[in-house]
Amino acid sequence: MENGIQIAIDGPAAAGKSTIAKITASKLGYTYIDTGAMYRALTYKALKEHIDVYDDDALSSLLDRIVIELLPTEEGQIVRVDGEDVTEEIRSQEVTSNVSATAAQPRVREMMVEKQRLLANTKGVVMDGRDIGTAVLPNAELKIFMTASVEERAARRFVENTKRGINRSMEELCQDIANRDKADTERIASPLKQASDAIFIDTTSMSIEQVADAIIHHAEKRKRP
Repeated sequence: MENGIQIAIDGPAAAGKSTIAKITASKLGYTYIDTGAMYRALTYKALKEHIDVYDDDALSSLLDRIVIELLPTEEGQIVRVDGEDVTEEIRSQEVTSNVSATAAQPRVREMMVEKQRLLANTKGVVMDGRDIGTAVLPNAELKIFMTASVEERAARRFVENTKRGINRSMEELCQDIANRDKADTERIASPLKQASDAIFIDTTSMSIEQVADAIIHHAEKRKRP
């Protein structure tokens, strides 16, 4: 992808970032990098090894000795930790409830940013997360800040959970998402916020395809000559 660019997509939990980023990357022929899956993979491993998700030193030591892989396939992205396929496991309720704590640890974020920048060292990449446009890829040619109402995000998460056999009420999901928003925006290390040069997109009343097409439209205008 000779004239490919870096596309950074940020936003709160369940805003549709990963799904839309995958579609956008596929249509543009870009590489997709799910940074949230990397934090989830670390959280999964920490829980499995009974490591405190609030212990920055222990978590960063764990991150230093494990191998997290994001592998694209025709069926979607596979996430592996030390060779183990944890694609489904990292979406469990236990991981979801603890990933904000893991992601808030300063040294963990510092190490993750280094890893994510290495992964993004290509001419065409779509990366989504909480601090991509502000911390990971501050020089990305296109930055998107994507959000939706808490109720809409809870409804989307409800559908995802149902497919995975996770039983959570809409009321519980609304509270979970509100708590996640608070944790993400108030953490000291790389808090969730819109980059000054990011394009704001409210996806509440938009379809997945509409959002992806809007991002592609902006990307086409920014392609390198």
